[in-house]
Amino acid sequence: MNAKPQHTPPRVPPLSRLTVAETALRLLNEGGLDKLTLRAIAQELDVKAPALYWHFKNKQELIDEMATEMFRRMAASPDASAADDLSLPWRERMLLANRSLRRALLAYRDGARVFTGSRFTGTEHGQQSEDHLRALLAQGFELPQAVRATTTAFAYTLGFVIEEQGVHPVPGERREGYDVTERGERLADYPLAAAAGEHLFQEYDERFEEGLQIVVDGIAARYGIR
Repeated sequence: MNAKPQHTPPRVPPLSRLTVAETALRLLNEGGLDKLTLRAIAQELDVKAPALYWHFKNKQELIDEMATEMFRRMAASPDASAADDLSLPWRERMLLANRSLRRALLAYRDGARVFTGSRFTGTEHGQQSEDHLRALLAQGFELPQAVRATTTAFAYTLGFVIEEQGVHPVPGERREGYDVTERGERLADYPLAAAAGEHLFQEYDERFEEGLQIVVDGIAARYGIR
């Protein structure tokens, strides 16, 4: 009598910080940061919620790991590779780096909120920061100036995307309450404020580029580095 064939159960990836962070990023696009819970992640991974606490003490630690994984993916993208050229003029380097950052943040619902205030758990960002600062110093910046210039442009990009995702949580989706025509009618007694709506809640690509150029021009004017 032949024995019945034994069916091997599907292999489940071992639970790790990376596995949890990748799952969290996938769920992030479904419900956003506010609805992302350790319980929901555990259910998606088919484990009990306490199993996640071996890797993360709380949600903030998970968010830190999510931000780190977002950075890893951004650093491996063709956009980031283009900005790695140490011979690039500092203006071009600053523009490329912040365009790449914006695209990376927009790839996730609430991506900018995940990045805000997060502490990277690895050291991968150290090499990129070292190369970037070294390139700026070679083109005339002093270290404090290079740091302030870099962090100012970063803060602009992060703030811009937070506001952008407040209106468009993901590309093609627009939150209720941001209809420019309705806003204009509601603020009819304030004509300039009403007319500003089309410049505040539309044409985000163009507005980002112009604002970033203003930041870069301001850096050049402040430090006298062309």
